[in-house]
Amino acid sequence: MLTPYITTSQSIAAGFHALSDPIRINVLELLRQRELCVCDLCDALGVSQSKLSFHLKTLKEANLVNSRQEGRWIYYSLNLPQFAVLEKYLTDYQHLGQILSAPSCNQVS
Repeated sequence: MLTPYITTSQSIAAGFHALSDPIRINVLELLRQRELCVCDLCDALGVSQSKLSFHLKTLKEANLVNSRQEGRWIYYSLNLPQFAVLEKYLTDYQHLGQILSAPSCNQVS
């Protein structure tokens, strides 16, 4: 059984991996405005459905998007709680930076 730490670290790694491609970033930017079907995403991005399906699969595996089927179309939307996980991870590093930049008693003036 995986510990929560391992599960969280895998989730964070998958999230940042998914964010490492310009097409996936563009998909997320489009989904910031509203839920979209695959056909609308293909049109907006100028990519084939097969190419987009690969990127959507990566985003789904990283839990960054939700999907729902309506008839023959699949609609995608952002999964905001997963973005909050990534944001918290980065915020923790911001706090570390503040600690490291604070003057220490060992520094010579």
